[in-house]
Parts: sequence; C-alpha cells; structure tokens
Amino acid sequence: MSALVIAIDGPAAAGKGTIAKELAHQLALAYLDTGSLYRAVAHAVILAGGDPADDADAARAAETLDIEAIDQTAIRTREVGTAASLVAAKPQVRAQLLETQRRIAKNPPAGKGGVVMDGRDIGTVVCPEADVKLYVTATDDARAHRRWLELVKSDPDLTQAQVLADLTERDRRDSERATSPLVQAEDATLLDTTNLSIEAAIQAALDIVGRR
Repeated sequence: MSALVIAIDGPAAAGKGTIAKELAHQLALAYLDTGSLYRAVAHAVILAGGDPADDADAARAAETLDIEAIDQTAIRTREVGTAASLVAAKPQVRAQLLETQRRIAKNPPAGKGGVVMDGRDIGTVVCPEADVKLYVTATDDARAHRRWLELVKSDPDLTQAQVLADLTERDRRDSERATSPLVQAEDATLLDTTNLSIEAAIQAALDIVGRR
C-alpha cells in the first residue's frame, strides 16, 4: 500500500471510534468508520420496509449505498445497531463494502497521506497489510455502560441490562459469522480501555503507533 493505513478493530463501545478519530486528527490522516457503512445499509433496509436478515434486501441496499448521503444521526439508534450486525453477516454485503473500503485505503480522500480505519475486520480482511494494527477492547460491563450513556439520551426508558444483552448478542453474531468474523489479528496490538480515560486511551494508541 502506498498510503499509510492504521487498522483499529474491536467490539462495539470499546472506544475504537473515539481513538481512531483522534489519531486521524493528530496525525493529519483521513478517517473511515467502516461500521457506519454497515449501519447505513441496515438503515436503508429499514427505511425501505425490508428485512435486514433477508439476503436480497441487504444486498440491494449495499449496492445502492451513497456514502456521501449517510445520516450519521439516524444510523446511531439501537434498532439500526441490531440490524447492522444482521446485514454485516451477509457475504454479498461484505463483498460490496469491501471494495469501497479498500478503494479508500488505497486512495485516501482530500489528498491525505493515509487513513485510520476502524471496524471489526480491518486488520484481518480489509487491510491485512496495514502499517499499524490495534485491537481495542473492554469488559462487557464497561462497554454496556458507555453505550447506555449514549442511547439513554434519546431513549430514557432503556436500561443498561438491555444494552448489555444487545451487545452480548451482537458480539456472538460478529464472532461466529462465517464471513470475516470479529477476531484479533495475530500482529495487532491489544489495547484494553476498561480502566482508561478517553485521554489515556488515545495516548496509549499514539504510543503504539509511534513504536510501530
């Protein structure tokens, strides 16, 4: 790869998105939240009245996805998050979005010299030759609490137990799917953010990038 690629993988609400954004900012690189692509596909299926678990509905939404038109607010709901892990298990969807992700990795937007990409299979499938690979994780309880703090603002009746159940089920689907399962790349550096502040987690990630 001619462009610098930093791959950040890990389960939901571990902090990889926050870390990836800040790395991109501080290193003057482009940033791509690959999870937003799957969320956008799921959102499109829902808006069309389709079924995220249906192969044809999911594939159709992936084929017609317009990255520039993604509504970052609308795709952050609990419903879309659940649907996203369903469409992400579809080989047709992953194949379609794989091309998009690799194109961005090879030619970062805005003339940037590289890109920070976060997701679940960046270091293993999308960009196995990435210059730096991190696997960001945290305990289930810590992740559930973080995600609950995000979602409860728009859903006051939501409990942390419900969020934990959602995350646990999503982890199971993501880890057990046949195509591009969630797994730590052998050459990725593990970063556990359970007991780290946002600032400390970002600094730890910067230190890892600096060493690599």
